[in-house]
Amino acid sequence: MYPQRPQDAFASLWRNRRLALQLARRDVVGRYKGSYLGLLWSFFNPLLMLAAYTLVFGVVFKARWNTGASDSKLEFAIVLFVGLLVYGIFSECVNRAPGLVLGRANFVKRVVFPLEILPWVGLLSSLFHAVVNLLVLFTAMLFVFKGIPATAPLFVLVLLPLVLFTLGISWALAGIGVYVRDVAQTVGVITMALMFVSPIFYPAAALPEDFRWLFTVNPMAFIIEQARDVLIWGRLPDFPQLGIYILVGALVAWLGFVVFQRTRVGFSDVL
Repeated sequence: MYPQRPQDAFASLWRNRRLALQLARRDVVGRYKGSYLGLLWSFFNPLLMLAAYTLVFGVVFKARWNTGASDSKLEFAIVLFVGLLVYGIFSECVNRAPGLVLGRANFVKRVVFPLEILPWVGLLSSLFHAVVNLLVLFTAMLFVFKGIPATAPLFVLVLLPLVLFTLGISWALAGIGVYVRDVAQTVGVITMALMFVSPIFYPAAALPEDFRWLFTVNPMAFIIEQARDVLIWGRLPDFPQLGIYILVGALVAWLGFVVFQRTRVGFSDVL
């Protein structure tokens, strides 16, 4: 039986940190291999998506955050960008999770290969792109808002529950996806629906009262709102609530790790 204690999930990463970083680097470089622009696509992809979403929601549907400022298109784009940045970390990892083991069947045959680090590799790759997006965001904020709030470093703390949630779900889906191939298609639909019930394209206050419960059961809503507070509005995060989310995220991470460790016993038989 593979180890399933909470500390084992993180101890494995520490023991295999060089391997995880090497695989994450290969994943990032391989994504743009053969293209003329290479890693520059990590800048252009989010900017192109941001331009499209800003046009649709900011110009066509005239969505606003009603911050009391001028509410220009550039300000709207920056607020929207933060939501896309945070949600992108989650959706990229979760959408790829069901195929993490399936796409590396040769690793399963190697008894000594630590399969449990594969979700870590996906997360590290996603965080690399998030850092690139963050640099783009800060550049835009210097241009539009003439500065970056002093609370911006707290963004790392705000991301902690998101990282834990993402890891837990990725572990579970990576294990289950080996046995149930339909999981990949189902996850894609769910993440798309979750994006539109998260406060990415509109403020939480814009949701009708009867549907506010969607934000309550959606952990992404709280994290996105807190990210905007520390990155844009210069407000301190809700530390008590954030602490609860971190604890719940740690529980989800551990449960997902347990699912993965228990299902991996039969990987070689299925693959």
